[in-house]
Amino acid sequence: MTRIGLVLGAGGVVGQAFHAGVLAAIRDVTGWDPRQADFVVGTSAGSVAAASLRAGVCAEDLFARASGRPLTPAGLLLLNGVPAPPQSQPALEPRTQRVGPSSPELLGRLFARPGALRPGIAVSALLPEGRRDTTSWFAGFTHLFPEGRWPERPMWLCAVNLDEGRRVVFGTPGAPPATVSQAVQASCAIPAVFRPVQIGGARYVDGGVHSPTNADLLVAEGLDAVVVSSPMSADMRHDDLLSLARLRSATRLPAKVMLSREIRKLGEAGIPVLVFEPSASVIGEMGLQPMDFRRRAPVAEATIEAAKQHLDGPEGREVGRILMKGRS
Repeated sequence: MTRIGLVLGAGGVVGQAFHAGVLAAIRDVTGWDPRQADFVVGTSAGSVAAASLRAGVCAEDLFARASGRPLTPAGLLLLNGVPAPPQSQPALEPRTQRVGPSSPELLGRLFARPGALRPGIAVSALLPEGRRDTTSWFAGFTHLFPEGRWPERPMWLCAVNLDEGRRVVFGTPGAPPATVSQAVQASCAIPAVFRPVQIGGARYVDGGVHSPTNADLLVAEGLDAVVVSSPMSADMRHDDLLSLARLRSATRLPAKVMLSREIRKLGEAGIPVLVFEPSASVIGEMGLQPMDFRRRAPVAEATIEAAKQHLDGPEGREVGRILMKGRS
């Protein structure tokens, strides 16, 4: 039996639109249904897409939501009564704590042992707590996964414990108990923007501060292929000058470096990997604000075309054949 892993990375609301375009293209070209992935790893924006897939939302409806098109009849039935996705960021709430680093304890560890923390986690500890609440944003997952239920197929949602400075993967054995909605909130809690999410007495922030993709989690799972959708890195295959310029930005270069290391680990384990990253044209549609709701439709439309072209290339065809074997 063909076993496929799906990795959905961080990237804000434009990242969600990127995932929608990638998944719709895969479905259109190969016939493989992303809902059937044996493992789904979601980080930040990717946790929203991952939970949606595991709730039964098809790739076509993810694309429809991102692009403003009508849902399928099955999508309408599934989402009937479920709160609609947000159309803007939550309002700022009054500050309840003094201004200062969100985790002085972690900063103390960093001063004692420079290099003990990943740069993203160190920055998260230094920044003040955000003042926006994620609860209302992800209320829909409480309806889709009632009574704390998690999907039967593995769904791993990545966050960072702000008090301990370590990655936590909700949905894995030994992870802290949490509902799907809580795990998605924690995975999406961008430092200095959203309040850390309290679960079991600990505070959690966006899993992207550990890694925008966290694809290394699948190294030991014996998969036949892994598909990675990475909104925060950049497609360098065509040596495009615009893509090069964007890649040198504060976020895309670190994301590219971390993803390359994770892909290398998967390759050393003998697992073929197909990576979707924004091309120059898609990066242009994304703009510089990952939470710009106005850009969702243009990003989704540009991504589906770019992803189809990628699937028509050598790497895409190789893994595409594996995906076709995994159709159900």
